[in-house]
Amino acid sequence: MSAQPFQVNAFWDADAAVWVANSENVPGLVTEAKFFDELQQKLRSMIPELLMLNQVIPENYKDSISFELISHAQETVEVA
Repeated sequence: MSAQPFQVNAFWDADAAVWVANSENVPGLVTEAKFFDELQQKLRSMIPELLMLNQVIPENYKDSISFELISHAQETVEVA
């Protein structure tokens, strides 16, 4: 697909101790995972499925899909 990549946002939820991903460009996308690489793996399968289910791309689409994963994490550390 030669269009702009689908943007996906990810942030670390310290209370739940998981990475959370969502997207305004991929209808219905909300998922979480304990590890960032696990989150990426989930997105590789979820994004095409959701795009087909929501008729953003046709069910018989055979080209590649690009997504941009934008992450944010914030930490607090004690000063010695």
